[in-house]
Amino acid sequence: MSDKAAVVHMGENSPEHVAYVLLKTIASNEGKSLVGGMGAPATADRQWLLSTYAECVTVVKNGYYAPAK
Repeated sequence: MSDKAAVVHMGENSPEHVAYVLLKTIASNEGKSLVGGMGAPATADRQWLLSTYAECVTVVKNGYYAPAK
């Protein structure tokens, strides 16, 4: 890992924060829980979380999402 790792500032209304809010909305709509626990719906797995958050960041920063073909 590089000594100069990128720093992400996730302040209110930053693209990263908006993407996280979008991720939570999508998770709720798809019946996935971001936090496991008793009585929780299906907990989202790592791959789903990472790929969905990446899609959300792309949409927020670019205004659209074009899935890979």
